[in-house]
Amino acid sequence: MSKTEKTGFFSNIKGDLTGGLTAAIIALPMGLAFGLQSGMGAEAGLYTAIILAIVASIIAGTKTLISDPTGPMTIVAAGIYAAAMDTDGGGMVVVICTFALAGIFQIAFGFIKVAQYVKYISYPVLSGFMGGIGIIIILFQWHSFFGENLKDEMIKNGEGPANGVIDIISHLPDPIMHHHWSSIILGLITILLIYLLPLISRKIPAGLIALIIGTLISFGIAELNLGEEWTFKTIGAIPDTLPDFQIGVLMEFDITKLTIIVVGALTLAGLGTIDTLLTSVVADNVTKTKHNGNRELMGQGLGNFLAALFGGIPGAGSTTGTVANINSNGKTNLSGIVKGLILLLVLLGLGKYLEAVPIPVLSALLITVGIGIIDFTGIKRLIKIRNSDTLVLALVILLTVFADLLVAVGVGMVLSSFFFMQKMGDIVEEQSKTGSLSEIGKKLKIPDSIKNRVYNYELDGPLFYGFSDQFKAQAEAIKDKDAVIINLSSVPYIDASGIYVLEEVISNFKDKGIEVVLVGVKDHIFKQFENLKVIPGTLPEENAYNSVRAGVKYLKNKLEDEL
Repeated sequence: MSKTEKTGFFSNIKGDLTGGLTAAIIALPMGLAFGLQSGMGAEAGLYTAIILAIVASIIAGTKTLISDPTGPMTIVAAGIYAAAMDTDGGGMVVVICTFALAGIFQIAFGFIKVAQYVKYISYPVLSGFMGGIGIIIILFQWHSFFGENLKDEMIKNGEGPANGVIDIISHLPDPIMHHHWSSIILGLITILLIYLLPLISRKIPAGLIALIIGTLISFGIAELNLGEEWTFKTIGAIPDTLPDFQIGVLMEFDITKLTIIVVGALTLAGLGTIDTLLTSVVADNVTKTKHNGNRELMGQGLGNFLAALFGGIPGAGSTTGTVANINSNGKTNLSGIVKGLILLLVLLGLGKYLEAVPIPVLSALLITVGIGIIDFTGIKRLIKIRNSDTLVLALVILLTVFADLLVAVGVGMVLSSFFFMQKMGDIVEEQSKTGSLSEIGKKLKIPDSIKNRVYNYELDGPLFYGFSDQFKAQAEAIKDKDAVIINLSSVPYIDASGIYVLEEVISNFKDKGIEVVLVGVKDHIFKQFENLKVIPGTLPEENAYNSVRAGVKYLKNKLEDEL
């Protein structure tokens, strides 16, 4: 009898401490960077990295999952924050209510078991979605990398504040012409460290080391007094105390903003669901375990709800942190709790020192994140295929960048489903056999005089709306026959469109004086026919058989009687 590996809360303390520490080291620079990108300040990302990690790990639908601010969630959160703060008063109330409601929606998704449906999102949709997110992250850091502040520049030029990707793209050349060499050099050093350090050892926390070295370089340059050109903007003051619990903000809810809040919350909840469950699948593949997706959604939802009330941004399962945790021997949900507690200690003990981190360093860090999110291998393969998948991929990327993330996923799923149904219809048409009675005719010793009067149509595959038009066209082409056998032995499923077309085909045959016999009708399909009065009704009960042999024999006897 093989030993069963223990997976209790304290069954792997040493490994979980190591895994939690490793995940915290990775999460610190990422939390600061995503918090800064959201517009709510670097501390907002750190609050989420603490609160969401602890709460989600306590409920734990995926034992080894590490929760953090993520690229996709931050992009949406940044848009919601920017839009809310442009309104006249009450901006933060809208932001907090939106983020908190997103958490409530995720909890609801867990209760109604939404997790089982995420697997139906096709690969081109996911690849295009992640590619679009990566492009957005890079675009949003473009000006900061060159030492420019697009928002300030546009206001100074009388153009109003920057408003999304279109404004960024329209001003893309500006920082190249007005660049700050100090920011570029510091950013390039950061990028080189992030990519080169793992070549020395995969165990080196490249992001944290790059953050520390970049900050030390900025200190050194500042000591040299080289002038304003060589001064760096930093992320600013970060409180070294716990944030206030802002439950009272929910009482200030403005009913006139309900639509804006609900739409934003649904977008975040849907995105967080996809983001987290994909990470859970990655964890399953590495650990050879099986996650509880719906439980995980409840944990994520509660974590995001509480993080919002503490001034955090929404987050989700982090693939980078999760894999690092697993590789460091983290095996239970204790590792996620340890990670959150370590970051809490960092906030309380070192918060005031984090304000010195230069913005170009975090911009460079986020650019590498954006590059890493883009699925270059998948995109290259899908482009080579050059079929409907390529179209879906391209459209999802464009919609993600220029329109809306959920719209991109929704349109991509609809298009993927359409192309899938079209392909399935073609396959059913190709596999379906038509012609005379062959093998069954020989076994029943049906004479050629009768066989030649019968058209045999063997359907192979589901009779659904994607194939109904082809089926109808093929049926209408049948002429000069006294009878038609429609063999449903290989038909596992018929939808409403299929039943409607089958009824229409049977009626058309009857109008032409052609006898129709259904054979190989499965019990559940027969019940469908009975419920919808197809049998008896459109077709007499004696013309429908579960057995192919019985149906053919009935038709043989009937035609012989007519001779």
